[in-house]
Amino acid sequence: MKVKECMCNQVAYVKPDCSVEDCAKLMCDNHVGCVPVCDNSNQVVGVITDRDILLRTIGCGKEVSGTKVSDIMTCKVCCCTPDIDVSDAEKIMSENQIRRLPVIENNKIIGMLTLGDLAKNQYVDTEGVSATFENICSCDKKNAE
Repeated sequence: MKVKECMCNQVAYVKPDCSVEDCAKLMCDNHVGCVPVCDNSNQVVGVITDRDILLRTIGCGKEVSGTKVSDIMTCKVCCCTPDIDVSDAEKIMSENQIRRLPVIENNKIIGMLTLGDLAKNQYVDTEGVSATFENICSCDKKNAE
């Protein structure tokens, strides 16, 4: 199965100059815990999670309304293309201990693949999803997102 068959096609994203407060509102409105940060060409330049907001803004005493997402986003973003096999996407997630993977085509964001997308898809191997989840949660590797 290909990533394009189980990814979410509607992606909420923000621009680098968006305030952390507005980003958090967007996450709340869309019921997501992660949004890509895209430049004016819709190329992914970063990613911001609800955990980033908590630890890198609130935990550091920064104002959510005055801090830009570019100040706290993760810049090294793992991505995949819509045509790769789901098992390859799971491998990327496992190796990088991430639960969400932006899907790009022609250098532009077109979707997001999450562990939840994989888990709820009846055609995805449950053992593969379980192994991916286990690897993401493992303390033996680098810090998880």
